[in-house]
Order: sequence, then structure tokens, then C-alpha cells
Amino acid sequence: MAVDYAVIVVYLAGMLAMGWWGMRRAKSKSEFLVAGRRLGPGMYSGTMAAIVLGGASTIGGVGLGYQYGLSGAWMVFTIGLGLLALSVFFSARIARLKVYTVSEMLDLRYGGRAGIISGVVMWAYTLMLAVTSTIAYATIFDVLFDVNRTVAIVLGGAIVVAYSTLGGMWSITLTDMVQFVVKTIGVLLLLLPIAVVKAGGFSEMKAQLPTEYFDPLGIGGETIFTYVLIYTFGMLIGQDIWQRVFTARSDTTARWGGTVAGTYCLVYAIAGAVIGTAAKVMYPNLASADAAFATIVKDELPVGVRGLVLAAALAAVMSTSSGALIACATVANNDIWSRLRGVVGGGGAAGDEPHDEVKGNRAFILIMGVAVILIAIALNDVVEALTVAYNLLVGGLLVPIIGGLLWRRGTAAGALSAVCVGGVAVVGLMWHYGILANQPIYYGLLASLAVYVVVSLATPPTDAAVLAAWRERLAGRGAPEAGADAPVPAHSSPSGV
Repeated sequence: MAVDYAVIVVYLAGMLAMGWWGMRRAKSKSEFLVAGRRLGPGMYSGTMAAIVLGGASTIGGVGLGYQYGLSGAWMVFTIGLGLLALSVFFSARIARLKVYTVSEMLDLRYGGRAGIISGVVMWAYTLMLAVTSTIAYATIFDVLFDVNRTVAIVLGGAIVVAYSTLGGMWSITLTDMVQFVVKTIGVLLLLLPIAVVKAGGFSEMKAQLPTEYFDPLGIGGETIFTYVLIYTFGMLIGQDIWQRVFTARSDTTARWGGTVAGTYCLVYAIAGAVIGTAAKVMYPNLASADAAFATIVKDELPVGVRGLVLAAALAAVMSTSSGALIACATVANNDIWSRLRGVVGGGGAAGDEPHDEVKGNRAFILIMGVAVILIAIALNDVVEALTVAYNLLVGGLLVPIIGGLLWRRGTAAGALSAVCVGGVAVVGLMWHYGILANQPIYYGLLASLAVYVVVSLATPPTDAAVLAAWRERLAGRGAPEAGADAPVPAHSSPSGV
């Protein structure tokens, strides 16, 4: 394993070096949080694919393939579909808003502060996403170094926190680009063909496994529908995804670069399912489906290649973890802490901001990073934590965000009601039906939609000046000048979202 260890150590050292380099570039809030909004199509596509394809997509995707066969691709496939939908239909408009958070978008659209409520919902989602990604280090480092769970989480988490704190989005962008290349080589170009060959080829796989393993819908229609609701819609509204859209240098880059990344996700989904299906042939009696990835890597790959593929898994986890971490810190600082201190929220500027803002955001990344590591050590059930996060996100924020983009009659009162009713509904329904049940997201989303429409129609329309300013920003003409504050026009009613 000496060669494999060397590959991993070099990779980890490179991540820290890029964090140090990124610190030299992150001199303003815009540079630190959204890489100066300067990413071109190539880097944008690679980093967007890196953040959405994390440990759940890699280790979990292979595990679903082991359990269900080719239909196990659906979870990651719906993530790709969500990224495609975001890129084709919404990313250009989102990029032109020139904001830093989803709550700031709600500010602009509804004419008031997005408020602590929507910020807390988004913060909870990004926090749990970072936690679940951090827990995945335990699996990988256990295979690599045979260390206990706590040490693995601290080791992996500390590296991510270090380079994220140093350089912010610039460091994360650079590391994500390397991670994208490593994942492509390790999973698609090496592990996929080796796994199929070791399993005897597709003909032998079909001969050894039940026919339902090759049924595209074998995982079940209801499960696929739930994946669409949670992951496809989750891609449309997550702060971690939007913050990457904000890094694009133009709306064209956001649209076409995201389309390339979404297509890559579809390929990655199929690859993971095929690898898992091949693992089922080679190891039919594994105690856990999620152990399929580590088992096939440890037992079937040659020295050196094994280290690179494990580095690919580590890259997948780190990219999602770092993206979720900076999103969590950005929301905590800009949408919650600043509002508690009475700082007016609103559309951020794309230019230079006071260096103190960089220090403040850097401090929040460090604080949130330590919290993520501690929660990851204490938490056991990753699936339940991630399900709670996505249910809250989609149930509480999907309707007011998409409604604001598509329906001009939506009002601040309607949006606030949708956030509250949707969030409370999914929590109550998870308590009644169980966290992993499908009903909470179904009924919670319907409740949020119904309340949004009814309350919006029952309250006065959004002020014409607010909608005019919103349309200007969507068209890319109303963005604030560099370094200027952009207070949001006040709605005629005192309620805000």
C-alpha cells in the first residue's frame, strides 16, 4: 500500500497548497464568496460537476447499483436532471441578479428582507449536507489507513476546513477542478472498465444476476418520483448550487457550462450503477451495499491505480463538503448574523468590498467547519440527516423561489406563509410517518403550494416599483455599482420573507 499512500498524501498536500494560493487571490467579498464572478465555461463546468457529485453520488451510487442493478442510477440521474433544468431554464437569470445568497434573491423579488426564517431553513440544509459529506471520510480513511471513525472525520474535515478558510471560493474552485479530473480518471476511465472486466463482462453479469437487475425501472416508480421531488427540485434551489452559478462570468457560461456538467452527471450515474452491478457478481453477500465501492477498490485494483481511485472517492467527498461548507457559512453570516445585527440585506455588489468582510466570512467558515466536524462525530444515521435536510429545503423553499421566478402575482406574505407552512408540515409529517417515508415531501410540498397561491391572491400585489427593479436585475441592467450597497425597495406592507 506504500504507493497508494504516496498518491493520497500528494493529493491531500496539493489541496492544502491550492488553499494557500487561493488566499492570495481572495482580497474582496466577491473574490472570496463567488470567485469574483469570473469563471469561464471549462472551469465552471468542472467545478459544478464536482460539487453535485459527492460521496453519496459515488459511494452511495455504487451501493444502489449493488442493491438494485442498473436502476440504482436513478438517484444520481435525477441530480443530473435537476442541474440540467437549472442550467437551461433558470441559471442565466440567477447569474444576472448579482447576489450572494438565495435569501437575497427573495429580498429582491418580494420587496423586503428575506428574513431569518428562510435563512435558517437554507442554513440547516447546507449544514447537514456538509455533515453527511464529512461523515463519508470515515469510510474512505478506514480503507486507506485503518484508523477509527473519529480520527478519520477529524483528518478529512480539517483539510477541507483549512483550504476553504484560507482562500474561500477561489481555493474551493481550484481544488474542485483537480477533484473533477481525478474523479473522471479514477471512476469513469479506470474503475468502470476494470469492474466490468473483472465481473466477466456484461454477458456474464446478465447470466449471474436476476433479470430485474437490468430493468431500468426496477428500483420502483414511487422511489424514482421521490428522487425527482427531492434531488431534481433540490438542485434548483440549494444555496450550494446557486453559489456556483454566481461564479459564472456571464449568463451564457452559466447556461452552457451547467448543461455540460448536468450531462456529465448523467454519465456518472450510469457508471456508478454498472460498477455496483459488477460488484454484486463478484461479492454477492456483502453485509452492506455501501461497502461495495471500498471492497472492489481494495480487492480488485492494482497498486497505484487503487490509490488513484481512492483519491477519486476522496475528491468526490471533499468537493461536496467544501461547497456545502462555504454555502453554510455564507448563509450564516449574510442571512442570519448580519440581520440579527440589524445590517440591511440586499443584492451584493460584484466589485471590491471592505477587507473586513473577507475576514468575517473567513471566520464563519472556520466556525461552521468546526461545528460540522463535531456534529459528524456525534451523528450516526447519515441517510436520515440528509433526508431531513432535503425535505426542509424542498418543502419550505421550493415554492416561494420558483414561484418568484415564474409568477409575478406571488407576494411577500404568500412566500412567507409557504416557507412556514411547508417547513412545519414536513417536520410534522416526518414525525408521524417516519423520516424516510415519502409522504412528508409529497404533502408538505402540496401544502406549501396551496398556501402560497391562496395567500398571494388574498393580499395586495407586490409593489410595482419592486417588480420593476426585479425585472431590471433579471435583465442584468439593475445590478449595483462595484462596492455599493444595494438596499431593497420596501414593500408597501410590513411583511417580508
